[in-house]
Amino acid sequence: MLDSGSLDRTVAFARAAGARVVQREWTDFVQARRFALSHVQTAWTLMIDADEALDDVLCEAILEAPQNVDAYRVKRTTYFCGKPMRIWRDERLIRLFRTDRATLEARPGAASRAPLHEAWNCAGTIGELRGTLLHYSYPDIASYRSKYDRYTTVEAQSMRRSLLGWFAAIFTSVARLVWLLLVRGALLDGPRGWYVAYRSAVYPAVAARKALFS
Repeated sequence: MLDSGSLDRTVAFARAAGARVVQREWTDFVQARRFALSHVQTAWTLMIDADEALDDVLCEAILEAPQNVDAYRVKRTTYFCGKPMRIWRDERLIRLFRTDRATLEARPGAASRAPLHEAWNCAGTIGELRGTLLHYSYPDIASYRSKYDRYTTVEAQSMRRSLLGWFAAIFTSVARLVWLLLVRGALLDGPRGWYVAYRSAVYPAVAARKALFS
């Protein structure tokens, strides 16, 4: 397990469960994950965050997975205030892979070069696993707002200041909001779904505004 200075009992729980804990000062997500991968000594790597959990079906699927591929995708569903959100349902991510076959790259949510929203890639054969990776990232609105503000600020710091870019991001936010509400089903999640859809739609515009006026 990689720990970057947690202040709770994460390290104690991990060691009590028999995990080997490696501690490293925090820099960014991409560097942290690459550092963690460099310490893996097994042929296969399963990457999960502290706010993620495997449901029973996914646990069983991992144990039974054939080793005739180079990586596996899992389906992740993110929760908001205790409820799974349709716009974050069944996100397909590579999380189980041969240790020597995977690479990691950043995929910022705005027009930036920030090391955020990183994703694993594998050039080999990729399979699919049953079950769901449960992502409990936002237990309440305050935690969501805090992370949202932090991420948009990080993205803004690596963006070029552009008034035209800000206007373009605002324009595309409208189309993205409609898509999230109607196509992704956020409209059916009630006020919480509408709130998340709106904030997700305007995310690039918020980052562009911060870059312009910072």
